[in-house]
Amino acid sequence: MKRNLNDLIYFIAVAREGNFTRAAAMLGVTQSALSKSVRSLESRLQIRLLTRTTRSVAPTAEGEKLLKSIGQYFDNIESELENLTELRDKPAGKVRITCSDHVLRTILLPKLSPLMHQYPDIRIEFNINYGFTDIVTERFDAGVRLGNTIEKDMIAVPIGPISHMAVVASPEYFSKNPLPKTPRDLTHHKCINQRMVTAGGVYKWEFENGGKKINIRVDGQIVFNTSVHIVDATLAGLGIARLPVEEFSPYLEEGKLTHVLKDWCPSFPGYYLYYPTRRQPSTVFSMVVDALRYRAPSLKFN
Repeated sequence: MKRNLNDLIYFIAVAREGNFTRAAAMLGVTQSALSKSVRSLESRLQIRLLTRTTRSVAPTAEGEKLLKSIGQYFDNIESELENLTELRDKPAGKVRITCSDHVLRTILLPKLSPLMHQYPDIRIEFNINYGFTDIVTERFDAGVRLGNTIEKDMIAVPIGPISHMAVVASPEYFSKNPLPKTPRDLTHHKCINQRMVTAGGVYKWEFENGGKKINIRVDGQIVFNTSVHIVDATLAGLGIARLPVEEFSPYLEEGKLTHVLKDWCPSFPGYYLYYPTRRQPSTVFSMVVDALRYRAPSLKFN
C-alpha cells in the first residue's frame, strides 16, 4: 500500500487544531486540498480517523491512537530540522510562547526586541492566553506564569523579580469611600472581580499576615477575565482591584492609584518562563531563554 507522508502530516494538523480552516492556514494549503488528503488517508486505511460536525472536528478512537503513535515522531523530525539551522552563519528558527498581555508588553518584548534586531532570521510567535495552557498538548515551546503556579515537572527560569499582590483603587474612589483597614472591610466596598479562564469561577482574594490566612469573596459592579481591563477600570474609579503589583506600578508611582492593605500582601515568586525538559534545546531557544532570564541589579556602593 502506497504511503503519502503529506497525508499523515495533514491528519496530525487537523486532529490537533480540531478545525480544517485553522489547520489549512497553518499548513499553507487550501481547505479543500486538506480535506481531500485526509479522506484519501482514511480510504487507504479503510478506517474513519476524524469525526466531523458542522462546528468541530475530533479524532475517533482509532484516530486518537494514530495521533499518539506517530505525532511525536513528526515532532522530533521538525525539531531536528530546526537544529540544522545552527549550521548557518546566523541563528534562525521559530519559538512559540504563550503568556499574558501584561507580561508580553512589559517583559518579553523589551527583552527580546534587541535579540530580534540582531538576528532577523529568529521568529517568535506570542499567544495571549490567561488560562493555564498545556504547552505540551498545544505545542508551545514555552509559557509564562507566576512561579507558584508551575508544575513540578517543568523547567522554570525566572524572568522577573520577586513580586507581591497589590490592593489598589483610585484617589477619586477613596475620596468617597473609607480606606479598608483589614481584608474583611473589602466586603463593604465595590471591588473589581476577575473570572478565572480555566476554572470559570470568580477569583477569591487571598490574604496573609503573620501566618494568618484569610480568603475573601468580594463583590462589585464589574467582572473581567483579563488584567489589562481591570487596571483600566480601577483608574476609572470603578472600585478596588487586586493584581500583581507590576500591573499597577506605573500608576502607583504617578499617584494615580493608592495602595492599601500592604501588610496583608506577602511576597511570592514572580514571573517565570517554563518549558518541558529538553535534552537538546535548539540554539535559538537557548538564546531566547538567556535573553529573558532575570538578573538582579548589581548593588552599588558609594
